[in-house]
Amino acid sequence: MKKQTLFLIIMSLIVMTTVYSQEYSTQKNVVFDVEVRVVDKENSKPIKNADVSINGKLFRYNYINEYYPVKAIVGQQLVVVHPGFETVYYDIKSNEEIKIQVEGFNYSNYSRKIKSYNKSDSKKDLFLQNLDSASYYKNTNIEKSLSFVENILKEDNSSNQQAVIYKLLGSIYLQWNQYDLSISNYKTSLENKEDETIKLQLAIASMSTDENNEAELFLLDVNQGKLGIFEKVLLFELLGDVYLKKKDFNKAKKNYNDGLVIAEKNSIASKITDIKSKLGDLSAAEGNVAKANQLFSLSLDLAAKENPVRSIKEKEKVANYFNQTRQFDKEINLRKKALEETTILDKSIESIKKKKVDKTIPKSDNSLIKDSVAIQPSVLNSINSQSINYKIGRALVEKEDYKEAIPFLEKSIKDAATKKDLIVKKDATRKLSEVYSNVGEYDKALKNYQEYVSLVDTLYNRKEQEIEQAKRFAKRIAENQNRITSLEKNKALNDSKIDLAVKDQQLVKARNKNQQVVIYSLLGGILLMFFLAYTLFKSNKQQKLANNLLALKSMRSQMNPHFIFNALNSVNSFIAVNDERNANRYLSEFSVLMRSVLENSDEDFIPFTKEVELLELYVKLEHNRFKEKFDYTINIDENIHLEDFSIPPMLLQPYIENAIWHGLRYKEEKGVLEIHISKVDANSISVVIKDDGVGRKRSIELKTKNQLKQKSKGMSTIQKRIEILNDMYQDRIDIKVSDAFEDGTGTKVELLLKKN
Repeated sequence: MKKQTLFLIIMSLIVMTTVYSQEYSTQKNVVFDVEVRVVDKENSKPIKNADVSINGKLFRYNYINEYYPVKAIVGQQLVVVHPGFETVYYDIKSNEEIKIQVEGFNYSNYSRKIKSYNKSDSKKDLFLQNLDSASYYKNTNIEKSLSFVENILKEDNSSNQQAVIYKLLGSIYLQWNQYDLSISNYKTSLENKEDETIKLQLAIASMSTDENNEAELFLLDVNQGKLGIFEKVLLFELLGDVYLKKKDFNKAKKNYNDGLVIAEKNSIASKITDIKSKLGDLSAAEGNVAKANQLFSLSLDLAAKENPVRSIKEKEKVANYFNQTRQFDKEINLRKKALEETTILDKSIESIKKKKVDKTIPKSDNSLIKDSVAIQPSVLNSINSQSINYKIGRALVEKEDYKEAIPFLEKSIKDAATKKDLIVKKDATRKLSEVYSNVGEYDKALKNYQEYVSLVDTLYNRKEQEIEQAKRFAKRIAENQNRITSLEKNKALNDSKIDLAVKDQQLVKARNKNQQVVIYSLLGGILLMFFLAYTLFKSNKQQKLANNLLALKSMRSQMNPHFIFNALNSVNSFIAVNDERNANRYLSEFSVLMRSVLENSDEDFIPFTKEVELLELYVKLEHNRFKEKFDYTINIDENIHLEDFSIPPMLLQPYIENAIWHGLRYKEEKGVLEIHISKVDANSISVVIKDDGVGRKRSIELKTKNQLKQKSKGMSTIQKRIEILNDMYQDRIDIKVSDAFEDGTGTKVELLLKKN
């Protein structure tokens, strides 16, 4: 009997333990609603306008009836931030109400602590209201957001408030890709108050400008003891990103794994997905395809459990990896799934916009989509059916499944036309032309290529408009930042004037020396003049830089229209004599050159190896047209490491074009074009373009007035481009043009290129 009783007790304990562990495990992974109250411990008054976040998700604007409703999981860390008290960290243990008590916080103490510009509660509320408004418009309207910041800076602020303001300014500029301004304002915030999270943002901004060494210094300077759990994960993730960019794979792997351990321990789902995906990137960079495939498979599963937007985003990323590693079947399969999910997502978004629930989609999915749209609106802009259809068609072309690729490319063109996406339409049209050419439908190939050329012209015109828009936008942002800077400097000047006035009054009362008042006044005037002169100088310098950047953008994408026109005529002549093979070959090589020119049009410098490839292709095309006029050689010194040098895209092409069109073309007998690339020293190389044509003097005599005018304009544009680049990058390029031979025949162009 005793044995039976003992057995029953043991079994009861086992059952209770099992049930409890199951309940705990379930509770630990279930998302629940919890009310968070933030109060002053002394008088139990609620504190508004706090930043309440869990795993980086902010619930600031959810303040309702003196509490913040948040969604959480057991084990996650709650972070409460406010200018009036030190940051509070709280580990969530259950779904019961959380009460955060802040010691020493009330309106009078807060006012005294932060040296508020006005000791009335209404003034403090105004500060917080403007701060909230600036944060609210940060992602949608930069100018409106900056206007609220200006309102704050018009008043006197404490160092704590200054830190908060400039931290917000840094995040605003980071959101709008104004990285230099972002870094500058983050540093100003740190000068006012030490904040480890700002160092993380500084690292992000620095990596965006490829300043990886500087980003590493910011991250290594972070005090991990002052970070919350989510921020610690982010720190290790960013360190992994830095070392991955620097190709230090061992350090990258260690930091990613350190962050992953913390994320998994605290159930930070979004970061688990991100780091698994980046470990996949790391394996891919190491060349370990099998490991990369395994990790990307995990990241896809994890992303699918988060929300539809994150799922599609990860599918597109992994599909791009499959494309790079020529795993086309996997790429196509994944993009088809992404296309299905995108269709459902678009449908649900339209329902949400119309405040209708799509009954064909489960209720849980609708709410999940709604949340994901609210969280990640920027991601939606990069997810579209036309782009996915194009990429599927492109992969099928790589597999040589040309007929299967056609409907996807046609659907991409149709969707792109509907959504006015000219970039995708251009790429899909070009690819469709290639497909029709490969299957022997040359009429359709030519029709689509003509449409492609038309789209290129349209995009070129749009690019010019975008440059003008960017110029106006940059000008407005610069004006806003200048106003903000001026406000701070004016306040500093006003403070100085007040101090001087007080001192003057004291001196007048003590010694009655009116002359000192005059001296101080003159001193203030001189300081003001120096300040105005410095401001004007700085403004002019910034304007000059902006003008140079815009001028370069307009010059970079230019190619002699004569070459394009004559190249198309060459294709036409091949077609006219039924030389389809040469026409297709010439057209293919020409399209590669044009695509490369367009792809590099936004870059100041490209790798020298890429420039050599473009030159070889360009000279080959010109030689195909003028085989009877010249032969050519391209000699490259074997001792040169071309990958160590960079050069403005298509910088050498106009000189080669001049050699062919204005020198060799006028020569009666067959000429020679020589291109020599040789080493000068460890930090510079020489490029010599030499022809034995009629020479510059004779070429001018043979030209019409209109031709002379066109040449002059082209050469002046090249020279201006070199001058701007040398001004911006400290004399990296030197060009010298001379006669090749003593009798005045031939032309020799010598280019000296220095390392960056």
